[in-house]
Amino acid sequence: MSLYQRFSNENADESSVSATRAAALDELRHRVHESLIEELGPILYDKRLSDDELRTKVQDALQKALMQEKVPISASDRAQIIEDVSADVLGYGPIDKLLRDEDVSEIMCNGPDQIFVERSGKISLEDTTFVDASHLRRVIDKIVSQVGRRIDESSPLCDARLPDGSRVNAVVEPLAIGGPFLTIRKFATEPLRIDDLIRFGTLSVHSARFLQACIVGKLNVIVSGGTGTGKTTTLNVLSGFIPSNERIITVEDAKELQLDQEHVLSLESRPPNIEGKGEIAIRDLVKNTLRMRPDRIVVGECRSGEALDMLQAMNTGHDGSLTTLHANNPRDSLSRLETLVMMAGFDLPVRAIREQISSAVDLIVQLQRLRDGTRRITHVTEVDGMEGDIITLQDIFLFDFKAGADDSGRYKGDLQPTGVRPKFSQKLADNGIRLAPEMFAAASRQAPGRK
Repeated sequence: MSLYQRFSNENADESSVSATRAAALDELRHRVHESLIEELGPILYDKRLSDDELRTKVQDALQKALMQEKVPISASDRAQIIEDVSADVLGYGPIDKLLRDEDVSEIMCNGPDQIFVERSGKISLEDTTFVDASHLRRVIDKIVSQVGRRIDESSPLCDARLPDGSRVNAVVEPLAIGGPFLTIRKFATEPLRIDDLIRFGTLSVHSARFLQACIVGKLNVIVSGGTGTGKTTTLNVLSGFIPSNERIITVEDAKELQLDQEHVLSLESRPPNIEGKGEIAIRDLVKNTLRMRPDRIVVGECRSGEALDMLQAMNTGHDGSLTTLHANNPRDSLSRLETLVMMAGFDLPVRAIREQISSAVDLIVQLQRLRDGTRRITHVTEVDGMEGDIITLQDIFLFDFKAGADDSGRYKGDLQPTGVRPKFSQKLADNGIRLAPEMFAAASRQAPGRK
């Protein structure tokens, strides 16, 4: 036998032993888990126990279950089993540590064997995995049940949230081939403030002051952007500028907004039950807010016919309303809003829809995730009015792409004024908000015309 063959055989033997050991540990972990559930049972769901008391009981029961197994294992394997089973029972299994990792902004489980995470805008594959599909499914069921939702073959899609407000989407069989699939968008424990966005480079100091003036001055604002660009975070920050003496009503699919004002009412949509009844859609909630004497209406995202109800609210005295929608640029956001209004089911002329939009919406804040992984506001655009059948726009602030990038590939530019003073300045002045002229002083750039 050659030296190469002997080396290959030794490696194969080591791999076989390692696989056998891993399988044995997985089997032991499964038995200990079942023993723990059988012993503690309802205690695991006793709301009278504090987290520390429950953790102590679980740890004691795990030590007892491992002693009863009488299986010779190393101290490190014993500690790992206790950690894994504790995470399953008290938390969310192998993703528990990822949820505690402040650097992780998104967790993507592509089935039990692949867990990707996003850190600083970059996606990478983690070493940790679930035991099998059933293991991942148990974690999904636990998350979904905590917010009164359900997921099964008859309803294989579900949007939910974790107790900390993180957004959860789950897809199970028969739709998820090779699944289940679980995606978690994490949010900061402490909501971000405008100073944080300035520090991150999302916007500049002048543009931040301008946006604050627009919110306090009761302009209707749309936050637009693609998936994962930071729309909800920006909406939350902008909503934080609403004066504390105003009555705010938020409408969302799954509650994500975290407002500090005292007078905030949060409404959340409800999916149909197992019989297909009882659904409360976003549109129903938007209509209902009009009967609740709101000073401000904040809709987490317009996705369908509720766009028409939102526009009508903006046009009937509910100034200062805010919402988000998916679009790649300010012009596209108007086209998408027009399409969403058509989804309301009314045969409205296109010109009538555009007139509603032009009179209702004052400002579009456009976000984009750039190649360097950062999320930036690239346009702050005024809705200027109508010229013929076209809604006219003018950019008040634009991101300076011409500044280039540094050695690490990060864009050096920021949000700069174009030199154009918005026409709604008079509307702000009527509400006691005066914009300083230097706020719009363009930095050696020719002001763009209408578009």
